[in-house]
Amino acid sequence: MNRFPVRKVAVLGAGVMGAQIAAHLVNCKVPVILFDLPAKDGPKNAIVTRAIEGLKKLKPAPLGLNEDAALIQPANYEEHLDLLKGCDLIIEAIAERMDWKLELYKRIAPAVAPHAIVASNTSGLSITRLSEVLPEELKPRFCGIHFFNPPRYMALVELINTPTTRPEILDQLEAFVTTALGKSVVRAMDTPNFIANRVGIAGMLATMKEAETFGLTYDVVDDLTGKKLGRASSGTFRTADVVGLDTMSHVIKTLQDNLAADPFFASYATPPVLAKLIAQGALGQKSGAGFYKKVGKDILRLDPTSGAYVAGGGKADEIVARILKKPPAERLKLLRESKNPQAAFLWAILRDSFHYAAVHLADIAESARDIDFAMRWGFGVQQGPFELWQAAGWTTVANWIDEDIAAGKALSTAPLPSWVFTGAVAEGQGVHRAEGSWSAAQSRFVPVSTLPVYQRQNFRESVFGAGAAVPLKSGTEAFSNDEMRVWSLDGEVLIASITAKLHLIGQGVVDGLVKAVELAETDYKGLVIWSPDDVFSAGANLEQLMPVFMKGGGQAIVPEVKKLQDAMLRLRYASVPVVSAIRGIALGGGCEIALHTARRVAAMESYMGLVEVGVGLIPGGGGLTHVARRAAEMASAGNAAADIFKFLSDGFTNAAMAKVGTSAIESRKLGYLLWSDVVVPHKDELLYVATQQAKAMYESGYRAPARSLFPVAGRNAIATIKAQLANMRDGGFISAHDFHISALIADVVCGGDVDAGSMVSEEYLMALERKYFCALLDHPKTQERIMGMLQTGKPVRN
Repeated sequence: MNRFPVRKVAVLGAGVMGAQIAAHLVNCKVPVILFDLPAKDGPKNAIVTRAIEGLKKLKPAPLGLNEDAALIQPANYEEHLDLLKGCDLIIEAIAERMDWKLELYKRIAPAVAPHAIVASNTSGLSITRLSEVLPEELKPRFCGIHFFNPPRYMALVELINTPTTRPEILDQLEAFVTTALGKSVVRAMDTPNFIANRVGIAGMLATMKEAETFGLTYDVVDDLTGKKLGRASSGTFRTADVVGLDTMSHVIKTLQDNLAADPFFASYATPPVLAKLIAQGALGQKSGAGFYKKVGKDILRLDPTSGAYVAGGGKADEIVARILKKPPAERLKLLRESKNPQAAFLWAILRDSFHYAAVHLADIAESARDIDFAMRWGFGVQQGPFELWQAAGWTTVANWIDEDIAAGKALSTAPLPSWVFTGAVAEGQGVHRAEGSWSAAQSRFVPVSTLPVYQRQNFRESVFGAGAAVPLKSGTEAFSNDEMRVWSLDGEVLIASITAKLHLIGQGVVDGLVKAVELAETDYKGLVIWSPDDVFSAGANLEQLMPVFMKGGGQAIVPEVKKLQDAMLRLRYASVPVVSAIRGIALGGGCEIALHTARRVAAMESYMGLVEVGVGLIPGGGGLTHVARRAAEMASAGNAAADIFKFLSDGFTNAAMAKVGTSAIESRKLGYLLWSDVVVPHKDELLYVATQQAKAMYESGYRAPARSLFPVAGRNAIATIKAQLANMRDGGFISAHDFHISALIADVVCGGDVDAGSMVSEEYLMALERKYFCALLDHPKTQERIMGMLQTGKPVRN
């Protein structure tokens, strides 16, 4: 794959969005210059430097590490326009004012490099109109790029061309945004608010209108339209508060100003309550009040009748919650036929979304797939409108919508397009099929993009009905049991996929890992541990061990822990490279699996940590042994006579405080990932990169590390740590049981009651781990923590 070389990016505009785009670029190790106007007083870069400092305070955090804010280079338009000449991509992200954007383009155009791509991050302004002010030589390299907020976490990026944009420009930008930034791209037409905001905001307006029709409060609506409906947990009104009511109003105004002929135009009216809140300066989360207001620890909701904030917390009726757990066809039928106002409300908003998407498909998107993906990636829904419609029965649902339109229940009297009822879509019972998704504009099924960048995605995200390959049913299976599938896609690299719930490590996983190593050493170039969801492994399956423990106590668990530790060493000393492909959570035993592999390839949004203290235990699968060995290696690398303890303290603290790296970047800082490990921005490229790493290591003559003894910090270091822990205990910062657990962790990582510099083996330290892990299982305080976690899913502090 030939890549467009993006060596440096300029972001124009240091507002909330521009600054966060710059933050995500440095997360992905892309050098970036952040521009804004020169400050009227003080240093000229003051506006930008304040914005960069502000990134450190935002939640959710836009930066993987706050110190990486220093990697953003500040600049202003008065002094630094020449810096644009060294940029391969320029992203304009100033306020949504056409006149301001056009004026800025005139100003920067002479400084743009002859090869550079210029893109406007606008949520809905016409990209074609924006391009008209550009010099003729720049127009072919100009397009729209719409990141969703917050850009670090939201997958969707919409790319929009103009009549003069060269096709290869969007191809190059799509490849960069996908692989380098980890985003999921939808190509949008140059229509008001593009795809996601057009459909999403229209849906939010419809929800607000139907909520009023059915007399539902905001908290109940949010409970109904959140996770229960397969959408983002924030629901509708809470989402509006998070986005900003003024921002939402601006997007609505774009619809109002540009879509007078739209058959749904009447539904674009600004809700009176929204207009009133904005007039009062209640703009949502950023102003402290909107549809909701936080008072102390309480979240109050607005009562639109009185204008006061009252107690919230309203929930969906139990009968409706049960309906929403049914399969799609049964679910929609029950909602439509129910007399419950909450159920009727849900049918109404779903019908409205189906109706709107069908009527506008030809105008706003190349295919139904683009609408479904835009809603999935931009608004956090599990299924887009066409996917849900198709899953529930295409013709049946179409007839229900048609009946509601005729009865005057729908938001618009516009009929469903003829392709809904006749032709290929009706015959195939849906808009998605194996050969592609329906394009109403082209009257054909359009296949997925064949850009080379997607060859890096072994199991590309797909839509319902497309017949995409199922990872755990693909390839050639070499071995399987109830908790593990071992298989290969290419016959060269073996893949081990944990299939247990939350990928918890039970006996089947331990046996499967050992078997996978044996097979890989015999017939393959390497082994990759990977699973196709957002859990690498949540740790040991304590519930599975419960019967053994109940029968024989902690001592009965010793053989099981020994098997786990032996499996970890089997991974570490395999004669072929073993690579962990980490996505999502890798906690406790899951983190220990990763630590014992030859290399780790981690998706950007991965969460790693040794968290056993949360259930009153110490890491028992070699995690503390790893901490001790790494400290010895780092001390030796710097100075053979160096004090091991100073290299040990961070690893001890991480385990004792159950610190979790909240990104792959932070996990590197905490030592769960090494600088030689690979961070992959796009989750769907993880398996490809991991298998390529395994092959490259094999072809480079990979040899397992030599088994050897290493020095430990010894009893004096243990005494130092215990003195610090005693101060924390006596000061009330930790409990007596926290002190006990942390002291045991110190004992293991320092090597027990031995002199400083004593040489030990991994097996020796693992025996200490095993001893203390099993002893803690018999401790009443640990048992309280374990039972609390199993029953509530939350840690117990005792």
